[in-house]
Amino acid sequence: MIATIIIVIIIAYLIAIGSLTYGFDKVEEFQLQDLKPKTKFSIVIPFRNEAENLHKLLNSVSKLNYPKALFEVIFVDDESDDGSADIINNLLNTKDFTRTDNIKIIQNNRVSNSPKKDAITSAIQMANNEWIITSDADCVLPEYWLDTFDELIQTKQPNCIVAPVTYYGQTSFFNRFQTLDVLSLQGATIGGFGLQKPFLCNGANFAYRKSIFRELQGFEGNIKIASGDDIFLLEKLKTYNPKKVNYLKNPKAIVHTQPVSSLQQLINQRLRWASKTSRNPDWFSKLLGLVVFLANLVCLSLVPLLIFNLISPRMAVSLLVIKLGIDFLLLFKTARFFKQENLLLSFLFSSILYPFFSVYIVILSLFKSYHWKGRTFKK
Repeated sequence: MIATIIIVIIIAYLIAIGSLTYGFDKVEEFQLQDLKPKTKFSIVIPFRNEAENLHKLLNSVSKLNYPKALFEVIFVDDESDDGSADIINNLLNTKDFTRTDNIKIIQNNRVSNSPKKDAITSAIQMANNEWIITSDADCVLPEYWLDTFDELIQTKQPNCIVAPVTYYGQTSFFNRFQTLDVLSLQGATIGGFGLQKPFLCNGANFAYRKSIFRELQGFEGNIKIASGDDIFLLEKLKTYNPKKVNYLKNPKAIVHTQPVSSLQQLINQRLRWASKTSRNPDWFSKLLGLVVFLANLVCLSLVPLLIFNLISPRMAVSLLVIKLGIDFLLLFKTARFFKQENLLLSFLFSSILYPFFSVYIVILSLFKSYHWKGRTFKK
């Protein structure tokens, strides 16, 4: 009986991840046509105590290859106490920024339990342009970032654009572990779009029309949840017009962000992610999450099942090979798109650790609050 249940779970996992792998290939890479830039953007970047990261971000902003008259950058200070706002102002006075009137800093107007949603809403109220792009203060923006968004908007007229995000600075195994995890999420994101069931996005690289944001009353309906400024809005935009939600699969649109530096930060980050994904109303997301959790739980149970002779060694090895095989296929395709194939050298060891980490986070998220940016949030 136990062996049958385990086999069913692994088969379900094979079908789920296999479907996402198929969906990944269905999303064609968007080809640039060197169109004349037309779209006006308002880039919204909330920040709280990001003094260490702002120089890299602003350096990438200064190198954006897009007419300055067609975009503005709105930094939203969420009660920083490390001099982040002063750092931005000082950097704007350097030679790299010959024109700074398209970059401004505002204060976050807190009205809910979600500082980031409040920050984005505060910025949108002051935004001059129709297209909003959100990112994070620990990100590095690619040179042709706005060009890729502009050409997709000109050619497909979407209401919403989800775009790729990965980590940089993969020198230690700890960083490589995090990056492989994020790449798996990116693979699932792209795969979901390929199956016409988008369910994930990342607020570090997310764009939508201001008029529709207002028509949908912004984040109303989920402001009690601290996280989820991205996926909850995606759900609203899908409901509004699913055919107008697009994924921008182009390497020149990839935003790079920084992995966390300690295990405790990683746990808190994943608890924060779990707090929003568990509230996602999308049935496909919930079903997929359940299958992934059960498959990881099966991996953890194989050793005790072998000890008590409840399954054979041959079956245990077969189940592991099936799971690792389909995981590697999706991850390989994703890593190749992000040009991070070298990380796959850490795949096997990461795959051994990941079930322990994943199951631990799921169980912990059921009863534990999380800490982020010096604040404590309940699930």
